[in-house]
Amino acid sequence: MSDMLTLSAETRERAGKGASRAVRREGRVPAVIYGNKQEPLSIHVEAKALVKMLSTGHFMNSVVMIEAGEGAPIRTLPKDVQFHPVSDRPLHVDFLRISEHASVHVNVPVHFVDEELSPGIKRGGVLNIVIHDLGLVVDAAEIPSEISISLKGLEVGDSIHLSSVQLPKGAQPADTEHDLTLATIVAPSALKSSEGGETDGEATTEGEGA
Repeated sequence: MSDMLTLSAETRERAGKGASRAVRREGRVPAVIYGNKQEPLSIHVEAKALVKMLSTGHFMNSVVMIEAGEGAPIRTLPKDVQFHPVSDRPLHVDFLRISEHASVHVNVPVHFVDEELSPGIKRGGVLNIVIHDLGLVVDAAEIPSEISISLKGLEVGDSIHLSSVQLPKGAQPADTEHDLTLATIVAPSALKSSEGGETDGEATTEGEGA
């Protein structure tokens, strides 16, 4: 399960571009908490703490408890982070206010394991990953940190579809209309060329015999 994070924040009395620039000059990042039928709350958080959380790779699918003021921590889910186009530093964050067991839509990283148990990869096949993050609808208290998928027994030409994946208990795919292809085992170009050459040669021999 994805870890729960805690982030200290201070409320913002002023909004707008000028106020946001002033906050950033102080090493802070402006943010907003919205949703759950409550008024939006403008806050700012420490840039260093935010960057550290972003570096974990699980920030966008982790519950973040925001401590702002003397009240109880606010349970949130990060929904969007805006970055500077050149420096890539975070400029603004949107947090969705949620209840403890709310059903939330998150994108969870897909991790493929057991490559050494795939006959296709042993023969030189290449794992072609089609989907790196899988959209899921889950209980906010049960968000998985990743989805592990075994490659055991897969041959060249085999594909892994969403319908064959065991999802965590209570998790449902966000896209229920399509049986998504998550990955395929493809033949390397050298193997394709070799097999293609043999086929061409066989066709020529048959033609000469006729």
